[in-house]
Amino acid sequence: MAKHETPLLDQLESGPWPSFVTDLKQQAATKPECWDILGILELSFKDRITHWKHGGIVGVFGYGGGIVGRYADVPELFPGVEHFHTVRVAQPSSKYYSSANLRQLCDLWEKHGSGVTNMHGSTGDIILLGTRTENLEPFFWDLTHDMNQDLGGSGSNLRTPANCIGESRCEWSCYDTEEACYKLTMQYQDEIHRPAFPYKFKFKFSGCPNDCVAAIARSDISVIGTWKDDIRIDQAAVKEYIAGNYPSNGGAHSGRDWGKFDITKEVIDLCPTNCMWMEGGELKIDNSECTRCMHCINVMPRALRPGAEKGASVLVGAKAPILDGAQFSTLVLPFIPMSADNDFEELVEFIEKVWDWWMEVGKNRERVGETMQRVGLPTFIKVMELEPIPQMVKEPRSNPYVFWAEEEVEGGFERDVEEFRAKHAA
Repeated sequence: MAKHETPLLDQLESGPWPSFVTDLKQQAATKPECWDILGILELSFKDRITHWKHGGIVGVFGYGGGIVGRYADVPELFPGVEHFHTVRVAQPSSKYYSSANLRQLCDLWEKHGSGVTNMHGSTGDIILLGTRTENLEPFFWDLTHDMNQDLGGSGSNLRTPANCIGESRCEWSCYDTEEACYKLTMQYQDEIHRPAFPYKFKFKFSGCPNDCVAAIARSDISVIGTWKDDIRIDQAAVKEYIAGNYPSNGGAHSGRDWGKFDITKEVIDLCPTNCMWMEGGELKIDNSECTRCMHCINVMPRALRPGAEKGASVLVGAKAPILDGAQFSTLVLPFIPMSADNDFEELVEFIEKVWDWWMEVGKNRERVGETMQRVGLPTFIKVMELEPIPQMVKEPRSNPYVFWAEEEVEGGFERDVEEFRAKHAA
């Protein structure tokens, strides 16, 4: 395959950062189809439209997901990318790899595909970019039999679950994110590989409210570690921070000297609910007002720790802008235990209850957050058989009219009248 002139793409090599254009040119020495990758991208830059078209139904036998079909719409110009399918491979929990595993995977992709990889897709999958239809089955055979790895999710199904590093390396993690991710990935293999949902569905596991996998912004069910009791305080360490003997933020200052640590300016005044103050030389926290933002813990990690009664908050409905605008997930379960001993039973029951409702009332290509938005949060809460709490309220009510269900009005009104009469009769 001939080398193409790519003056527009070549500009991307002129900046201070490493360029994928340079990488593709190097790859073309052993994989000539990479010249056609550059050529078709140059044409897309010139025409300002994509020259890739979706491949429709293409995949491996028995699986409805894991392969994203792609074909060039100008194959006569770029025959090397006439077929250019993407393969999604499920990543290990927390993305821990051995060098031997990565080498084996790269060798496999050099054998069956273009050798071009993306580590990782936004969902977390290992993304292998570019192969022909006839190579899919041989690649899949080698992946599953030689490497004991599987495809991830694509299409209207459960996407590959993802998690933060959790208790393996992070002292703030409030539950075992790796075990939760692994257990639910194994449990829902059918939902990952055989699309049956109205649209895609993701759940992600963050061990603490720092939410290092951005679950609250992009997953249909966000499982975010939290604690139920009080933040643990080491008052002696607080004094050391104030005295300047411990570096704040774990010493992460990007090389800049910010001056002497000021607990009022850097911690207390930045608390979103003003629930912290100094009294008698000690740091005080009104834990009933704490929203678990993690700021104070991040700034003074030696002095403050999450509480001892740990679990997770479950939020529902985040997504990127597809049918509607982007939205964060909504708090639905403030606290549930997260024990691997019972296979995360409470979380599993909730997930399947959401699925049962969404698969019945959700429209085609409608994420669960959009279904919630369409029918209203009160309806969702009622279907989930949950008690509403103030934390579920997104913004103050702007509609002056209040609508009551008939069964709520009759019994509730009569009960209120009886209680009023009894109180004043006394």
